Amino acid sequence: MIVLKQVPEINAMRASGHLAGTVRDKVAAAVAPGVTTAEIADYAGDLIEAAGATCAFLGYRGFPGKICISVNEEVVHGIPGPRVIAMGDVVSLDFGVYLDGFYGDTATTVLVGVTDTDVIRMVRVAEKSLYVGLEKAVVGGRLSDVSHAIQRTVEMAGFTVVRDFVGHGIGRALHEDPQVPNYGRAGRGPVLKEGMTLAVEPMVNQGKAATRVLSDGWTVVARDRKVSAHFEHTIAIGADGVEILTKG
Repeated sequence: MIVLKQVPEINAMRASGHLAGTVRDKVAAAVAPGVTTAEIADYAGDLIEAAGATCAFLGYRGFPGKICISVNEEVVHGIPGPRVIAMGDVVSLDFGVYLDGFYGDTATTVLVGVTDTDVIRMVRVAEKSLYVGLEKAVVGGRLSDVSHAIQRTVEMAGFTVVRDFVGHGIGRALHEDPQVPNYGRAGRGPVLKEGMTLAVEPMVNQGKAATRVLSDGWTVVARDRKVSAHFEHTIAIGADGVEILTKG
């Protein structure tokens, strides 16, 4: 069941979304060679907790990290640890916060001294696809209009969208209905209505779309071990268009 949010709920989600976006921007700026993924996650956790919120991912279905950090061929759900960030790494950061009863969810990908032009282009296309998709998140449209716009943007540039993992509704729960794929034909799925709140998150691979989960039970990697990127915003659909709640 898709839960439509009323004005007070949207207001609360603005607060959780703003916090998630603010933390995202501060942590992304701190990603640098020589820093471990555990140190990055701890910094994120300190910022979230200092704001009176909690790390939404920590303990969620058993996940052991404060945020997800996925490097290079890792697509999503990377577990922070002793890995040291190096020049040339592509680092995807996924943040979930829980504040005053509502969740905010956002992700970004950071290029750390990357010089490979194809990798840089892939990351830029992944980011662009998110915003192209959000342009289709309008009252009266169909959910698959968003999905199709993302897929078309990515595939026209010669890259692939991950199909094994998708976006989702969000609100009082971290994952609500509906699922939001990053692929599909336009004009299908639920009609978009005022009050819908969604986490739209294209995951884009430089190579093929196929993924697999590592032995830690969490980290998802591209099967061909080529580089991946991940971008995400929590949004609210309003009468006047889409509102990005995780702008920061």
